[in-house]
Amino acid sequence: MPEDIAGSEQMLANWNQNIQERAARYQEMATRVQGMTISERSQDGSIEILVGSNGILQNLVINESASSKRMSEVSGEIMKLLQRAQSRIPELLQEAMAETIGTQDETANVLFNEAKKNFPAPPAEEPTRTPYDRNEINFRVEDEAPPPPRPTQPPPPRRRPPSDDDDDFGGESVLS
Repeated sequence: MPEDIAGSEQMLANWNQNIQERAARYQEMATRVQGMTISERSQDGSIEILVGSNGILQNLVINESASSKRMSEVSGEIMKLLQRAQSRIPELLQEAMAETIGTQDETANVLFNEAKKNFPAPPAEEPTRTPYDRNEINFRVEDEAPPPPRPTQPPPPRRRPPSDDDDDFGGESVLS
């Protein structure tokens, strides 16, 4: 009987040690993931973003060179960069898991699949087009549209030719 107790105690000690080691590996993974950031930059370098491992934008830099762009282009570029950065989160998470807890862990796979669901790959980029390249009608007012022409001076009011009426007004209106 003492042998059974000693074996049970050893099994319990091994199990406890296993749990402690696993918890330490998960804590190390969490610390690594928490410190990860992803940066993206527009092709022309006018916009830079920094995203945390949770997918939240941590920093946004819009350089002076972006001032020549329309606001709709700048905001669209920011969203593309954000999606591109967020889509890299599952890959970084998988790297951190492989280095700490391993990829065979069931919990790791659940975390990875959840990250892929929350941060999918960005849509394929379309070539840059202007509104005039598309076969659509655009009723918006363009920012660079020339100002409307100034109204010209209205022509002076037409006067009636003098008539032979003898009304003491001399051909003029009483109100003028």
